[in-house]
Amino acid sequence: MKTQFTNARKLGYVAIFMMVACAFSPIYGQTGKVASTEVAQKERVIKGTISDEQGPLPGVNITLKGSDIGVATNEKGEFTFPKPLKDGDILLVSYLGYKTSEVKIKPETSFVKLIISEEVIEFMGSLNTNKPYKSKRTN
Repeated sequence: MKTQFTNARKLGYVAIFMMVACAFSPIYGQTGKVASTEVAQKERVIKGTISDEQGPLPGVNITLKGSDIGVATNEKGEFTFPKPLKDGDILLVSYLGYKTSEVKIKPETSFVKLIISEEVIEFMGSLNTNKPYKSKRTN
């Protein structure tokens, strides 16, 4: 006795085969949660204090090199960077009258304590006082 396959039965076998193929596909073997936890382990929030020889400095700018993300220190010279950073990121520390410093984030870095030094600016020459200043007349 011959078994005849109808179109509905063929379609049912194809559907079952497709479900089995998708269920055991290696593409679906990993979830996005594993990848995000690996990234979360490498990224961390950085905190720190910035000061000079006299004490903490309020208003020091700390920015991520190559971006516009940054933060300023509070009145105690403390900061918490708003974005989690990963190994190899570089923070630029700048303040008017002080040298700009770079801090590279290492695997063991979670707190930054930095003492910045003053930048000496010298002006050479003298003012030209031979000619008196004359303003232009406006009508």
